[in-house]
Amino acid sequence: MYDQLQAVEDRYEELGELLSDPEVISDTKRFMELSKEEANLRETVEVYRRYKEVIQGIADSEELLAENLEDELAELAKEELNDFKKEKEALEEQIKILLIPKDPNDDKNIIMEIRGAAGGDEAALFAGDLFNMYQSYASSQGWKFEVMDANITDIGGYKEVTIMISGDKVYSKLKYESGAHRVQRVPSTESQGRVHTSTATVVVLPEAEDVEIDIEDKDIRTDIYHASGAGGQHVNKTASAVRLTHLPTGIVVAMQDERSQLKNREKAMKVLRARVYDHIQQAAQSKYDASRKSAVGTGDRSERIRTYNFPQNRVTDHRIGLTIQKLDRILAGELGEIVDALIIYDQTAKLEEMQNGE
Repeated sequence: MYDQLQAVEDRYEELGELLSDPEVISDTKRFMELSKEEANLRETVEVYRRYKEVIQGIADSEELLAENLEDELAELAKEELNDFKKEKEALEEQIKILLIPKDPNDDKNIIMEIRGAAGGDEAALFAGDLFNMYQSYASSQGWKFEVMDANITDIGGYKEVTIMISGDKVYSKLKYESGAHRVQRVPSTESQGRVHTSTATVVVLPEAEDVEIDIEDKDIRTDIYHASGAGGQHVNKTASAVRLTHLPTGIVVAMQDERSQLKNREKAMKVLRARVYDHIQQAAQSKYDASRKSAVGTGDRSERIRTYNFPQNRVTDHRIGLTIQKLDRILAGELGEIVDALIIYDQTAKLEEMQNGE
């Protein structure tokens, strides 16, 4: 482990030198890549440097105690030694987590797609509840929450809605939300008062930048058409809706939320790039079934991941066996407890893999 840490520190120092090199500074793409790498290593290096200081502190304290000091000085040296040893244990645990290979997408913004699935109008209403939950959570994190496209039902739910969430480490916290979310409640559309089960699906895609995935114009078919459905005065009057088809993968993205054809195309390209990037990642990931099983965020997207039970005010995440009796607060955006539990579960599984040499 310590050889690995020393290699990280050496690389960090090398990056510092490279980033002051005029040739690197003049190459914007390389400068940005190296700056990002340096930023990703910074915390590990800072913790490792503190760890080395603590190890030295322990050695110094033990040396002092070996000198048969006066009672008062010996007591101080013992206290200091005890404090250093406690800090050493805490730092070792922190270092183990920091050495887990990082998901390269963790720092990214996301595109989230929520769809009403099984359950008709009630599923669409539940999709709306999930939309509001993520919007409130995003607000609590200081993130920007932008609706890119929405298909709203007559009673106010969402058949589907596409959202861009931007801010600090969005993907790292919301990547585990992909999957089928199940609700158990008496629907507002039900007159008999019976509990129904409905589902909505959530897909979380890391935003893909131009430098990460190159989609050539010849690989895209563009169709322009008149927008339809809810959308205001401009609907059906101008050909502003855009449908993009990525020919190599068959991925299709349609966007009609904006009045401007250009803006719809820009939004559609963002979603298309994210979906193609995700398609490539999923194809690569499928080759590593064993590692896939250990991660809670990369499984089958049709998998039921969570149940929201209204009669019992209960939320259960089935992947980690977590049950919380405060559904009302979670739907109000207080997702932190679930997000933290999923991160810890994932980190623990990956740490076990590392220790077992898998």
